[in-house]
Parts: sequence; C-alpha cells; structure tokens
Amino acid sequence: MRRAAVLASAVAGGFLSMLAFAPSVAAADLASVGVDAPKFTLPAQDNKPVSLADYKGKWVVLYFYPKDQTAGCSKEAHNFQRDQDKFKALNAVVLGVSLDTVESHATWCTKDGFSFKMLADPEHKVVDLYGVPVKTVQTPSGPMTIAMRDTFLISPSGKIVKEWEVKDIENHSDEVQAAIKDGGK
Repeated sequence: MRRAAVLASAVAGGFLSMLAFAPSVAAADLASVGVDAPKFTLPAQDNKPVSLADYKGKWVVLYFYPKDQTAGCSKEAHNFQRDQDKFKALNAVVLGVSLDTVESHATWCTKDGFSFKMLADPEHKVVDLYGVPVKTVQTPSGPMTIAMRDTFLISPSGKIVKEWEVKDIENHSDEVQAAIKDGGK
C-alpha cells in the first residue's frame, strides 16, 4: 500500500523530486501477518551470528529502525531496553535491525548500555526479505539509505502475528507487550 502511494506521488510530482526522500518502490510488500516469518541470520553488535531459528519457542519482537544514535531511534531502543525484564517475563526477545554496520551497533550499544541484540544489515538482505521500505536521505556527508520504522511480532511457532508501521515511538514497547499478552492480536 505504501509503495503504491509513493509511486503515485513520484509520477504526479515528478521523479527527480522524489529521489532523495521516497521509500524504494522496488522492494517487496511487507511480510504478511499469518505467514511463517522469513528465516534469517545476521551479525549482532558482538559480531556473532543471530538467527531467527535461535528463538524458536519464544515471542520475537523484530523491529526495524532508521539509524543508530539518532533521537527517535535512541528513544525506541531505550524503551525496549527499559522493558527487557517485562519481555523476558513474557517469553519474548527483542531484536533490532538497521542498515548500520556491526561497528556502529557496537559503539552505540556500549555507549547507551543496550543488552538486547542489534543486528547489522548494511546490504539490506533482511530489510528486503521482510519488505521494509527504505529511503535515501541527503546528509552533509552525502546520500544515506535508511530503513523505515516497522516492527513484526513473531509467535513462538514462527508465524508473523502482527505488524506495526511505527508512528508512536514513545508507547511502542507498551503496544508490543500488550499484543503479546493478548496472544499476538
């Protein structure tokens, strides 16, 4: 749905004006609720591989975010960190994914004290696998590609049971916990 709107905007507003800010229209649609979660393995901040299969039998909160050490992403990560004991009590793990490198994650996790896994996907293999939109933004050092803010809740049996296009960063961790308590609804 989002990709169709972006494509329509690109056609109506002129392709060049959309280049720097539009989510990619080439990526697949978001992974669907009710299907088996796409399997993956990515390196975490400690450069050790993390696979979805490592968490079979647990709820998995797979959240995609734009960029390490930015205001919104820091707020979201700090809230997930604050609630780690609550997620553990719900038999759940939190996995963050961005297009940043292992080194960037290691620096951020050390600086901000994050204990949950931050997965590096600089080639956007898992971002694309889950259909998470990406966009290119201009920065003082040139163009940078970022993933949009999406979260998937994966059941202990490995099915995607809920997806969020995250708008309310402040309350997102609470929303995810409520969905887990409600059996993924």
